[in-house]
Amino acid sequence: RAVLSRERCSVSGSLNHGHERSRWAFSVSVGDLRSVTVKVEGWSFLLLKLKDCRSSLPALHFHQGGSTDFLDSLRRVALLSPRVCFQQKFRKDPYVTTLGGFSKVTNYIFDAFRGTEEQHQRPPEEVADLLTEVIPGLEINQQEEPGFEVITRMDLGPRPEVSRRPPLSAEDWTKHQDPEGRMLSISKLKHLIFKGGLCHAVRKEAWKFLLGYFPWDSTLEERKVLQRDKTDEYFRMKLQWKSVSEEQERRNSRLRDYRSLIEKDVNRTDRTNRFYEGMDNPGLVLLHDILMTYCMYDFDLGYVQGMSDLLSPILYVMENEVDAFWCFVSFMDQMHQNFEEQMQGMKTQLIQLSTLLRLLDLTFWNYLESQDSGYLYFCFRWLLIRFKRELSFQDVLRLWEVMWTGLPCQNFHLLVCCSILDSEKQKIMEENYGFNEILKHINELSMKLDVEEILQKAEGISQQIHRCKDLPQSISSILGLEPDLCGSDPTHSGACPPLRPRPPPRRPDAHTSTSTSTSNGLLRASSAHNGCTVAFSS
Repeated sequence: RAVLSRERCSVSGSLNHGHERSRWAFSVSVGDLRSVTVKVEGWSFLLLKLKDCRSSLPALHFHQGGSTDFLDSLRRVALLSPRVCFQQKFRKDPYVTTLGGFSKVTNYIFDAFRGTEEQHQRPPEEVADLLTEVIPGLEINQQEEPGFEVITRMDLGPRPEVSRRPPLSAEDWTKHQDPEGRMLSISKLKHLIFKGGLCHAVRKEAWKFLLGYFPWDSTLEERKVLQRDKTDEYFRMKLQWKSVSEEQERRNSRLRDYRSLIEKDVNRTDRTNRFYEGMDNPGLVLLHDILMTYCMYDFDLGYVQGMSDLLSPILYVMENEVDAFWCFVSFMDQMHQNFEEQMQGMKTQLIQLSTLLRLLDLTFWNYLESQDSGYLYFCFRWLLIRFKRELSFQDVLRLWEVMWTGLPCQNFHLLVCCSILDSEKQKIMEENYGFNEILKHINELSMKLDVEEILQKAEGISQQIHRCKDLPQSISSILGLEPDLCGSDPTHSGACPPLRPRPPPRRPDAHTSTSTSTSNGLLRASSAHNGCTVAFSS
């Protein structure tokens, strides 16, 4: 028999045998629990793990059922964060099986969100149904009881007030170079960029460093040599597709389809921007040629719809074909998983974002969950192309350069999402929006968002999380925080505290049953034996 005392926020367990009851009875505060692991061996039983590893508790056995009811009762006094059983049961659909796979998915998503003529004729119920089909597999498998990380309902404390600063000027940028052109005080420089961004005159040079095209410790002469080498390499790859004859291309369906899709997308990418407007615009030719050359650089990925949105601002800033290409390559190294056929990068980010929102505002998350929106499908476009279609072109430049600093934590773009949702939650809940209304409302935020306000709030959220004591392991992993730093006082007034990244996880031995942390902030169960569902390890 297991009893949950809500008044005392404790878990009690005992055997239902008169004189033995006192012998086997135990009580523990929910606040002392670290995790709950569910096992099934003919019947269900739970293993309760304490934060104090020196103490242990007996298993709670449910010979006649009731483990689900027990977990439901526990949820009333604690937040149970699932650690495994995110079964990746992704239904095959025509979008994934066609050439380019993901391009068909993004094609539908873009049309559904940006309000094409076709979308206006599509009933909202169909939009909801199709979105659910496009990104399946985020639900927890209900066939078996998962393990959970126990997160007591915690007070994150007040959100710190933070301030932004003016963009870094060309004069300030020059002050951070030595006579040979090496960049100095790089950490301070990144901090200044994070707090205010860059003036436009600096971007052409600074973005090459932020994206990793130029090493921070390189001299001016070394960078000139690098550019010469990269120019040769670029034009060798460009020649590969330029020299393909029409007869050859007829026998190369992948290249033919890549070219067709690129030509379609280039003709509708940022055409209202002066750099790309009008017919026979040289900017469009460069956009096309760079994307075609990228297909030679990474033929496995090739071209997927949405990639032109990532290249456009870079080419606009660089005004140079070769430099834009290599900066785009560096950006795609970060974004590659978003465009892979299995959509694993997108699925991971949606799960991580849901985890963060659950910590920051459980009431709002519960509301979204009640409206079948707990998996935050409506944030798909935000994540896919890093808010490119949500902000004005100039605001996109500001947001990207801030995020490329890597400050104040990893996956800062997820906190940017949380910042936007924090501003919209009141209207969504007060108006009692359902699934379709939430989609429509989020879509209509496009071009109405203030990037400085968003960044200010996102930085405040990062500080609020950082100051939280006993931060859940799942959150630490997503944001790359070391647990021993959480709850410490920030050392920079008005700025985000310095955060140390988590070391990369060690690979477990193939014969070991354990739960290991992955770089994307999720936990992967390496194996399960005897019906055991591995919950989590910290």
